[in-house]
Amino acid sequence: MIQEASKGMKSSRKAVLTAIVSDLAIATAKLTAWAFTHSSGMLSEAIHSLVDAGNGSLLVLGLHRSRKQADETHPFGYGKELYFWTLLVALFVFFVGGGASIAEGYLRVRNPQPLDHYVWNYVTLGVAGLFEGYSLYVGLEEFRAGEGVPASWQAIRASKNPSTFTVIVEDVAALAGLFIAFLGTILDQTLGWHRADGISSLAIGAILMAVALFLMVESKELLVGEGADFSTLREIRRLTQAEPGVELAGYPMTMYFGSSSILLTMNIRFSRSLSRNGIEEAVDRIEAAVRGRYPNIRHIYLEAESLRPSARLADPAYPGGSDLPPDPR
Repeated sequence: MIQEASKGMKSSRKAVLTAIVSDLAIATAKLTAWAFTHSSGMLSEAIHSLVDAGNGSLLVLGLHRSRKQADETHPFGYGKELYFWTLLVALFVFFVGGGASIAEGYLRVRNPQPLDHYVWNYVTLGVAGLFEGYSLYVGLEEFRAGEGVPASWQAIRASKNPSTFTVIVEDVAALAGLFIAFLGTILDQTLGWHRADGISSLAIGAILMAVALFLMVESKELLVGEGADFSTLREIRRLTQAEPGVELAGYPMTMYFGSSSILLTMNIRFSRSLSRNGIEEAVDRIEAAVRGRYPNIRHIYLEAESLRPSARLADPAYPGGSDLPPDPR
């Protein structure tokens, strides 16, 4: 997946812009329906759509700022800007979207009132479902184009491009919220259970907070310096040790500086029969092999142990030696 990430920026922008347009259209329809029906669930859904549109705008800003060229103060570029803005999106979803929906639902549960003009609710929910479904379809297609794999839960967790998977997660949450609002309206109309509308608003708020927590965790991992996955690290070592003259490749240490920019550092023990020029040529071949397999590894720093006898091959975090630790997943 790592070698496909460079395609993700253009795909991300299309997915985010589609989501913004859809969310604004849906929010307008929901607010209109709320004005006629006074449905708490519909108001929560309108807030949900407005929050999603605001989030999309923040992601577009993050995508734009993450493309800034490297300079003296940021020698590895500004790719992590996108992770920062995704964290702001998560906070916005949690406090504004989730908080407002739960507050509205709590008030409606304490003071239940019958809904008016049920047809408005059903029509609006149906139209919103079509818009959200289309936005989700675009997000899934752009995720596949950018990452090179379908948007499974595992692939979303492994993705380092939050602009795309944020759109997917929010669209799934939006469709779940529409279904809950539909159930609340049905129960209010057929059973006369007027608290169902308020309860649906509480449930929508809970979904938004769950989405926000997921985005917070993913953004935090990337901001604090998450590295490449274990399969990538093992492949880097395999490519390195396949080079004639390499006796042992140390632990590959990597860090994402954006979805399409990765830093790699690694110690290598070369055969002492190699000359200094031979080692330099081997290093060049290793760098070419790694970049050929993983174009997004843009910064590579290899240290030859035979040139510095004190260099340690093992990562200090794993004192058992230079072998990779077991994959916790």
